[in-house]
Formats: sequence, C-alpha cells, structure tokens
Amino acid sequence: MTPLSSIAISAYTDLVRLLKDDAMSGVDGKPTLKTRGGKAYWYAARRIGTEMRFFYIGEDTDETRARVDRIEKLRETAKERQAERSRLVRLLRAEGMTPTDRATGSILTAMADAGTFRLGGTIVGTNAFRLYEGELGMRLPLGGMATTNDIDIAQFGKLSVALQDQVEPALADTFSTLKFEPVPSLDPGRIWRWAQGGSGQLVEFLTPAFGDETIRDLPALGVNAQALNYLNFLIAEPIHAAAIYRSGVLVQVPRPERYAIHKLIVADRRRDGAGSLRAAKDREQAAFLIEALAEDRPDDLSRAYNTAMDVGPRWRDRIENSLKRMPETSDILDSL
Repeated sequence: MTPLSSIAISAYTDLVRLLKDDAMSGVDGKPTLKTRGGKAYWYAARRIGTEMRFFYIGEDTDETRARVDRIEKLRETAKERQAERSRLVRLLRAEGMTPTDRATGSILTAMADAGTFRLGGTIVGTNAFRLYEGELGMRLPLGGMATTNDIDIAQFGKLSVALQDQVEPALADTFSTLKFEPVPSLDPGRIWRWAQGGSGQLVEFLTPAFGDETIRDLPALGVNAQALNYLNFLIAEPIHAAAIYRSGVLVQVPRPERYAIHKLIVADRRRDGAGSLRAAKDREQAAFLIEALAEDRPDDLSRAYNTAMDVGPRWRDRIENSLKRMPETSDILDSL
C-alpha cells in the first residue's frame, strides 16, 4: 500500500471542509430548527408564492450548528472559497490523487446540484470505493477492483419520506439533459435505472429491504429504487467525500469499515456463484480496505465487523463463507 503525502491528506481535508461551507452558503432562506421523532433537523424556510417551502439542510450537529451561526460570513466569502477549492484540486492532482473521470464527474455534479446527496443519497459500489483514497490517505490500487461504469445511489425509504423535501430539478430531467434514457424494468412504469448512450454509464437507485426485494419509492429523490437486503448496514452513518473533479464535488459515501464488511456479505450472495468475477471484485475491495483500516482504524473496523456478526446466523454465514476464501483477511479480523 502506498500512502498519500501529508500535503495531500491536509489538502483533501481542507477541500471537504470548504465544500461543506459552500453547501451551507448556498442555502436560500432563514435557517430553522425542526424537531421530529426526538431528533432535531435544520431547514431553510422561504416563501414561494403563498406557501412556505422548507429546504433540508441537515441533522442538528455541532458542526452544522457552527455553520448555521456563520452563514452570512460564508455567503460573503463564496468567491474566495471557489478559488481555494480549485487550487486544492490542482494540488491533489499534482500529489498523485486519482481524479474522477469526466463522465462520472459531470453526473455527480448534476446530481449534487439537484440536492441528491444533501437529501441523503449515498454513493455505493465501486464509485464509493474510488472515493476512499482521500479519506484513508492511501492510494488505491490500479486495475479491475477500482473500475466501473455504474453509479449506484442508495437512500433509506423512511428517510426519503420523512425529509419532506425533494430534489430540484427532478432527476429524470437532469438525466435527460445528460442524454440518459430510462431502462425499462419488469415492473411497468417503475424506473430505477438510467443508461447513457455512448459512454456506457449506468445510474441505479437502491434502498434497503428487510425481506422482499421489490421496487419501492424514494420521494425525496423522485425516483423508484430496487430494494436490497443487507443494504441498511452499508448506508448507516454515511460520511462526506470530495470527488476530485473541477473544483471538487461534495458527495456522500458509506463509512469505509461498513463498506468492507458489506462486501464480504454480498460476495457470498452473488446469484452467479461464489467464483464469479463480481464476487472476486467484492473480495478484493474488502481485503484492501480491511488491511488499510486494521493499520489506522482498528477500532472502527472491529466495531463494524462485530456489529454485522451479531445481527444473526445468516449474516455470520455470509461473512464466514467469504473469509474462507480469504485466509489473510480472516487472520486480520481475528486479531482485532
């Protein structure tokens, strides 16, 4: 494994911070705290016609509250941050950090601008894996384990309903502008995949299942989604990440330790068999992350591993079946 330089790690941290500042400075309306289900959430209230519209900002945390308290200052310094973000992206490229390709970057930018990640959309799959470079301070390996044409976005269904806010413009319109076409599904009228002609890019929407893996609604994103078991573990407690494209794109990804353990689970449940190329890719990604996390974040890794193992026998069987094919990774987890 090749670590990023201390310069690159510092620059990446600064870039994520500035992107979060920009997300707050772009809020149009008065920040308002609303309580629901015992938790507090920030919204921006603004009048549209005769109605009040509430624009979701985020959960009430110390970090969010600090930005709300200085929102006017953040608005005043937006141009300076734009220039600094561009400088940091140039620096990260020069330090060898892997940039996001043009096709993927343009899609992520459009979805971010519409509010996909602000409203809880989380990138999963290999595009999330590619974004862990800055988070882990580690260069990703070249080759198949970091290669994909798919962009998978997941969101909790209950969250999508509870937010009472929606992307703008509609993602269907955003995809149409980018020359994506809806992919017909077996459930007529329920669209959860879009394909871009020429580039081979595919965008898919997913949501956790707790039993039947059906097509469900994600009202905040204005799309349908394929429900999948085990996905709830993956997208709990997501983190922000910066895509290295133009002056940076703020997105949301799973915690890397949850991603690693989830890959052990899905590698075993691939319908085309444990020896499939996709299952092998899952195991490669899991092995890489587990080795990196065991060195720098062993407590986080141990917590995610034990959480998954404690869910029940089916989860343990999935994980153990994958680890039987990964003796070195198994030894690392046993030593935590």
